[in-house]
Amino acid sequence: MTSPSRRPLRTGWTTGSCAAAAAKAAAILATTQVKPAAVDIALPSGDRVSFEVFWDHNRAYVVKDAGDDPDCTDGAEISIQLEPNDGATHELIAGEGVGTVTKPGLGLDIGGPSITKVPRQMINAAIQEVTSKKFKITISVPKGIEMAAKTTNDRLGIVGGISILGTTGIVRPFSTAAFRASVVQQIDVAAAQGCDTIVLATGSRTDKLAMTLFPELELVSFVEVGDFTGIALKRCSKNQIANVIWVGMVGKITKLATGFTMTHFHRSALDNTTLAAAALHTTQNPDIHHAATATETARHFYEVCMENNDIEPLRFLCNLAAKTCRKELTSSNNFALIMSDFDGIREICRA
Repeated sequence: MTSPSRRPLRTGWTTGSCAAAAAKAAAILATTQVKPAAVDIALPSGDRVSFEVFWDHNRAYVVKDAGDDPDCTDGAEISIQLEPNDGATHELIAGEGVGTVTKPGLGLDIGGPSITKVPRQMINAAIQEVTSKKFKITISVPKGIEMAAKTTNDRLGIVGGISILGTTGIVRPFSTAAFRASVVQQIDVAAAQGCDTIVLATGSRTDKLAMTLFPELELVSFVEVGDFTGIALKRCSKNQIANVIWVGMVGKITKLATGFTMTHFHRSALDNTTLAAAALHTTQNPDIHHAATATETARHFYEVCMENNDIEPLRFLCNLAAKTCRKELTSSNNFALIMSDFDGIREICRA
């Protein structure tokens, strides 16, 4: 018997799937005066899934279940209210808590609701299963503004709430594909807005440091890339970004110095020979030489360098890492790499 701690991670449903289910329920009410307690819809794969539907007067809503994914919209009420529309197509309207697009680069109309292509298709298909009538479709998410504060919407120029998203209708826990897609999208949006400088940070602490180092840049210029340095650099190159700056800590820098541009611990083990080379080529200090192979963490090596007031081995790592990164760029991209301390407070060195 599988123990509770070893059970498979549970998948969930995207905001797009929930919106489509609520739209179908609202369409049933509009045509039959019946408020269904549940509806089924088709996913993009063709599979059909059922959703429980709740009602607040004539507003149909579905409570999002994100499964075991740490999604800030888990538990959100994705609601739909319909009004007759005389036009030839449905009209989507951003209600409370749903973001409005204010800048280019998302492939959505400026001034329109932040609802991506697949959810739009799913909503249309769900209503079509009930009726051919056209509606003004108001999508609302109570508390969506608070949820959006935990996303990158502000950087993308999406104001007033969350986006209605999804490409498969399914949320897969801890999806690296979703994070990768977010990185690519952020860079595309920055490029569409004419940014000539993009700062790639590996996490929230390095992102905050980057903003203090480059206060003259717009918010959209800063992109958290996590472990997807290679993907981010390639996207910057494709968009012909003139200046690319990468900010991270010693662990990921050491992996970049070894030649890895995907820095997740499952995909790129720490190579102590890289640390040893950094020590050998830059210092006579025996403590630093020993630290290079004493543990399996680059942080220990970093701490010994700092304790000995010798950052030349760290600068050596930065130079190697920058060399790896430049291979993903073209000669038209200017590149700089910055090592942050572990508190994300100050720059240690750069290449």
